Amino acid sequence: MTHALVIVIVALAVGLAILGALYSRDRRRRARTLRSSPKRILFPFIGGALSRRALDAALRLARADEAALVPVFLARVPMRLPLDAPLPRDCSAGMSLLETIEQRAFALGVPVDARIERGRTYRHALREAIAHERYDRLVVAAASARSEGFRGDDIAWLLDQAPGELVIIRPDRDDRLNGSRRTASIHQGGRSAVNRTPQLQHAGLRPVRIA
Repeated sequence: MTHALVIVIVALAVGLAILGALYSRDRRRRARTLRSSPKRILFPFIGGALSRRALDAALRLARADEAALVPVFLARVPMRLPLDAPLPRDCSAGMSLLETIEQRAFALGVPVDARIERGRTYRHALREAIAHERYDRLVVAAASARSEGFRGDDIAWLLDQAPGELVIIRPDRDDRLNGSRRTASIHQGGRSAVNRTPQLQHAGLRPVRIA
């Protein structure tokens, strides 16, 4: 073994050790940041793809508020199966999307506390998530022909049932974010408006933002 090869091997070993130490330090830092984040933004989503625009809005809000993002993949369990039955296909898609969310959040320094919630319907799973999770804001994507999200009756139900501030995002034309895509770019387009309705006042909610 030549002297140059020994130097290369030693350099690679030192480099790997440094990378490992930085990775461990970063995981500890993210854990401390998550524990110290008093505010939480709940971001439930469904299906094999999620709204890029809704995720970007949730990340911008979390970054501005110094809040933790709580993405919740809603898994629908058929009535013929027990509620805790394995769902390998759905959970695999959900985990892939949760990983994508974590990558995009990490690029912005936003701590993530990911969840998977089960239910007989998406609304049932959403009800469970709202009941079990502490949050200050709830960000959801409205459904469209090109993006899976919550339909009008589900959003109306949220207006009546969900505490806190509800932020509803209209999807864009090309708005699907697949779990296989690895990117940390943040789309900045779109403006938001604030709607104040008697229904909100009746439900005891703060203003609803519809972007």
